[in-house]
Amino acid sequence: MQRRTFLTLGLAGTAGLALAGCGFRLRGFDDPSPVLDELALAGPDGELSRLARERLEAAGTRVRDGAALRLNLGEAEIRRRGLSVLDSGPRDEEMTLVAPFSVQRVSDGAYLLDQQRLEVSTRYTVSDADLLNQEELREEARRELLDAAVRQLLDRLRAL
Repeated sequence: MQRRTFLTLGLAGTAGLALAGCGFRLRGFDDPSPVLDELALAGPDGELSRLARERLEAAGTRVRDGAALRLNLGEAEIRRRGLSVLDSGPRDEEMTLVAPFSVQRVSDGAYLLDQQRLEVSTRYTVSDADLLNQEELREEARRELLDAAVRQLLDRLRAL
C-alpha cells in the first residue's frame, strides 16, 4: 500500500471516529417524530403485529380502528435452512422472515403502498455438542428477525 493511500484512509477513519465521538448524527436517522399521526392495523394477531403496534405507539402514532389509513399486515413466515454441508459438528443455519404488507386509505380503498414484502434474514451457528443452546440460539435469531422486520416496516411507513 502506498504511503499516500495509507494516510488518506487514516485521516478519513480518524475524522469518522471524531464525528461519532462528538455525537454527530445524520438527519432523519433515529428520528423520534411520529411515523404517521394515526393508523388502523389489520391482519392476523401474531407477534409481528403486536410488536408493530407497540413500536408505532412508541413512535407517537395512534393505532385505532377508525383511522384514515389502514396497515394490512400479513402472516409472517419464518424459514430455516442449513448452510453447512456436514451433518455433524458446528453447522451454519440461515433464518429468513417474510411478511406481506400494504397501506391503504379507508375512505376509497386506494393503496398508498401496494402489496409489498418485508424480508429479513440472519445467520447463526449451532453445534451438536451444545444441544440445549440450539433452541435458545434459534429463538434469539427469531426475535432479531421480528425486530428487524418492524424497523424495516417503520422506515417504509416513514417514507409516506
